[in-house]
Amino acid sequence: MSTRRLAERIRAVADFPEAGVVFRDITPLLADGAALRLAARQLVAPFAGESIAAVAGAEARGFIFASLAASQLQAGFVPLRKAGKLPRRTLAVRYDLEYGQAELEAHADAIARGERVLVVDDVLATGGTAAASCELIERLGGQVVACAFVIELPALAGRARLAGHRVHTLLRY
Repeated sequence: MSTRRLAERIRAVADFPEAGVVFRDITPLLADGAALRLAARQLVAPFAGESIAAVAGAEARGFIFASLAASQLQAGFVPLRKAGKLPRRTLAVRYDLEYGQAELEAHADAIARGERVLVVDDVLATGGTAAASCELIERLGGQVVACAFVIELPALAGRARLAGHRVHTLLRY
């Protein structure tokens, strides 16, 4: 199965979450086991020979792909949660979204100083979540190896917010 077959499993939904927006729905890809396994393999392929201690993913869809990537790399998974969801001491980063503001948190001990971390998410749009993820990992003492995404929306210029970080994407719309 090729990247083209992955693209066939992404559904375009017009006017969601608001008029004029075309939402890229990943649920058909998630429902197809072979496509999901392929996406996970392709997300981590460029990093297979690197020493990666952990894969970080932002709540919620990022959890899906980041945990699969962590399994592929035999690395740990670090959940980057919405504010107030973690039970112990956390570090947080506030950031802007396309439609408002949000905050990501991680346990203060989630990443050891100097650990090499891969950031994985479903979509790179404006880059706000990804940039906040990188900032949070670095504040925790980790080293961001790269960022990997299933989908990139180049018109929203998210890659520019990740200047200084390698970026790997499977599909571009």
